[in-house]
Amino acid sequence: MSTRLPSLARPGPTTAAPSAAPPLSLEERLTLVNAAMTARLDEAAIAYEVNTAHIETKPIDLTEIVTGPLDTAPAPLPDLYPTPVAALLQRAHQRLVSGGWCKDVLVDEDGARCMLGAIRIEAGGDRHLEADAATVLLDAIRRQFGDDVDSVPGFNDAWGTGRVPMRMLEQAASLADARGL
Repeated sequence: MSTRLPSLARPGPTTAAPSAAPPLSLEERLTLVNAAMTARLDEAAIAYEVNTAHIETKPIDLTEIVTGPLDTAPAPLPDLYPTPVAALLQRAHQRLVSGGWCKDVLVDEDGARCMLGAIRIEAGGDRHLEADAATVLLDAIRRQFGDDVDSVPGFNDAWGTGRVPMRMLEQAASLADARGL
């Protein structure tokens, strides 16, 4: 006893399989992913609101938290030299490192200073200390570059960058310390 099932195929013309859609470009795929992610994030935000609606929260008083801007300037280095002229030259060097170096003026429009401008501001109005520091600096410059250097401003203005003038301030600080100034 054999039972035969009827054929499911229909007689008639055969049709071709539908053609595959062209692949999506990167922009189109990113747009679809963006839409899907936006929908998921919206659902998650609603679920969060529903799940946390029963939790009571106290408003935060920001005046207790935010007190004002913090002083983010670098802390000044301690004076490495115990003598006043050497310490002044070291501070002038640090001033050029942190505030910038310039030439042709004592202070430029951005606040950068030349060697003498840095010494002057760090001397704090003490002209005698300023003159002693400039003298030691000129001596240190002449030791390395010869006696034909006529002044600290002339030496400073001869350079295109502040690398050598700043190095000379360091050497002058060491020289002043060795002299006990």
